[in-house]
Amino acid sequence: MTDLRCVLASAATVAALAGPAAAEAGRGSLSEAITAGKPILEVRVRYEGVDQANLAETASAFTARTRLGWESGAWNGLKGLVEFEDVRQLGAEDYNSTLNGKTAYPVIADPEVTELNRLQLTWTPNSAFSGTLGRQRIALDDQRFVGAVGWRQDEQTFDAVRADVSVGKLKATAAWLGNINRVFGEGADWDSDSWIVNAAYAGPDAFKPTAFVYALDFDNAKANSSITWGVRATGKAKVGAMALAYAASYARQSDYASNPADFDLDYWIVEGAATYGIATLKANFESLEGNGTKGFATPLATLHAFQGWADVFLATPANGIEDASLALALAPRITALPKLQFMVVAHSFQAQRGGADLGDEIDVQVATPLTKRLSGVIKYADYDGVPGFPSRQKIWIGVDFKL
Repeated sequence: MTDLRCVLASAATVAALAGPAAAEAGRGSLSEAITAGKPILEVRVRYEGVDQANLAETASAFTARTRLGWESGAWNGLKGLVEFEDVRQLGAEDYNSTLNGKTAYPVIADPEVTELNRLQLTWTPNSAFSGTLGRQRIALDDQRFVGAVGWRQDEQTFDAVRADVSVGKLKATAAWLGNINRVFGEGADWDSDSWIVNAAYAGPDAFKPTAFVYALDFDNAKANSSITWGVRATGKAKVGAMALAYAASYARQSDYASNPADFDLDYWIVEGAATYGIATLKANFESLEGNGTKGFATPLATLHAFQGWADVFLATPANGIEDASLALALAPRITALPKLQFMVVAHSFQAQRGGADLGDEIDVQVATPLTKRLSGVIKYADYDGVPGFPSRQKIWIGVDFKL
């Protein structure tokens, strides 16, 4: 039972069981639920350019992503959602999309695709429980382990059965993942028999702990199967006019299910941030262990948010990686652009095993809402590489529209 049809096969049963039990959650008519629904319309147009030292050609992609769908209002605790996604190349396809065979060009992982992005049924009988069945978006914590990969044009979604439970200050999410709809188009999707559990306690601002276990089993990507246990804590405080924040995580990963390898690897991260006036300074150190054969992996993560925007280390090197970074974000008070944000990030990479130099990177971003529904971004990444990890520069210019 690993594809969308199998996941949705029990939707009618769920609805039939949910109806009587959810009667107390609301008795509005089905027509009222439809009337209360809202359309989904998102359009993102983006240019991405890549110059990579070991490739003769320079990549250039001008793409448009359109999402169109509908989300119903609530009826006896039930809500439905359907959303389609289309990615088109506008002009010449001068890049390696991972599907078009243009390997002389650098990779820009935005292949042309038209697909069902989400199709889900959610039942929320009360404030303590919500269940979601179908193709859906799942993003947990900072998306280091499970995320939507929202930076790419083709979003990552999951054919899943999910339960969200809230008891007092304890909130937990558990889900079975039947198929991983990856960003590379349907031909690269993973057949899955995976379980994820994440539980968080909403303690005081200074200490909010989380524990998780992700048991991942992929039938057509066995080398990515693993089980990861971990803990995370976040907190914040005010010291005079300064706002302080921190986050720290630790995880242990081992081979699991169909993976033929044998490994036990550690992951940890510590980060701290201070905000004063218009400026935020953030320091971060992240370590993913490697044993010389395999590195700690997070195959369901929103990887672009970690180890630099140039995406050199989407796959952890066999000797692991350590990333020390320092970021400065500014929110200048400009009347015409009141939410303008500027960010610069510096990364220094080295192997976790052996300490070899893995290069440096500078990332720069300027982003702002332009209107209530339109936003823009300009983003640049410059990775200064070493043998085995060639230098590259990337630039993005994009606009997003959301209804």
